Amino acid sequence: MITQTCRHTFLVSLLGIKHVVLAVNKMDLVGFSEERFNEIVTEYKKFVEPLGIPDVTCIPLSALDGDNVVQKSERTSWYKGTSLLELLETVSIENDHNLTDFRFPVQYVLRPNLDFRGFCGKVASGVIHKGDEVMALPSGKKSHIKSIVTYDGELEYAFPPQAVTLTLEDEIDVSRGDMLVHADNVPVIDRNFEAMLVWMDEEAMDLDKSFFIKHTTNTGRTRIDSIKYKVDVNTMEHLSVENGKLKKEDLPLQLNQIARVTFTTAKPLFFDSYQKNKACGSFILIDPITNNTSAVGMIIDRVEAKDMLNAMEVPTLNLAAMGIGEEHYEAIEKVVKELDRQGISVKIEK
Repeated sequence: MITQTCRHTFLVSLLGIKHVVLAVNKMDLVGFSEERFNEIVTEYKKFVEPLGIPDVTCIPLSALDGDNVVQKSERTSWYKGTSLLELLETVSIENDHNLTDFRFPVQYVLRPNLDFRGFCGKVASGVIHKGDEVMALPSGKKSHIKSIVTYDGELEYAFPPQAVTLTLEDEIDVSRGDMLVHADNVPVIDRNFEAMLVWMDEEAMDLDKSFFIKHTTNTGRTRIDSIKYKVDVNTMEHLSVENGKLKKEDLPLQLNQIARVTFTTAKPLFFDSYQKNKACGSFILIDPITNNTSAVGMIIDRVEAKDMLNAMEVPTLNLAAMGIGEEHYEAIEKVVKELDRQGISVKIEK
């Protein structure tokens, strides 16, 4: 198999895609040989077995003459499966949403007049009903769903991937980047986590650079704490400095390389593991200078602060120690909140 096939299959497994079609093209060049087709299928299935992809379908094709593309071909009478188009039209994907863990990242606060205040966004996962108790993150304040509003009218409940506006019974402080969840089912709230990272930038990774991280509707600052290992996409072997298969100078990722990486962020994120919840377990890194999308990541789990190589401390303002009077506290809190919205977290002590 070529490297591109291996890399794409590994990416598919990281993304949690459950259905894969191996389209073996140019079968006309080998006389539609069943033996050669079986050799390729055996090699591929041996490679894909440890990746845990549950549904792999292999189809012999000749795109030149359309064999097995739209209709079954008489030249592959030994093939008992369906054509490519028939498979694509009938594969079942309806069970791929997480309907258990309600997550609603707030995209926009809608206030057309003094009588209406709604929170717009897309239901990332789970189901929300009118009257449900919800908690706003990061504040932890609770309320109940007053209404679920759409262009076509109000709903009794909403589910992914519907875009809706939620109104609450109580006036609580919620802004873009915050998240509404069920009070008895909250995501992980942390600044340190590890993820599988796919580098997409032609410019090599700079381990000393601070990146923007875009996670759901939340944008903040992050930096790479450590690279645990790179993955050889041809053999699935883990390459690290510790096992002697990687030199320290070769650690930074190059275009298309994949690695397990530990991150620390400037402010807490509200996340689930990607395996559990794709919508809240994925993110992108953005280069702050070029604005290029540098990488995409799939979160594995949180990392304890004691296991981080370089903990990023949140800056603290001790207002009393700085001699700032209480009459200025409200203005300072507004500034700190705006900084937080822009991805810079500052802690206030009074």
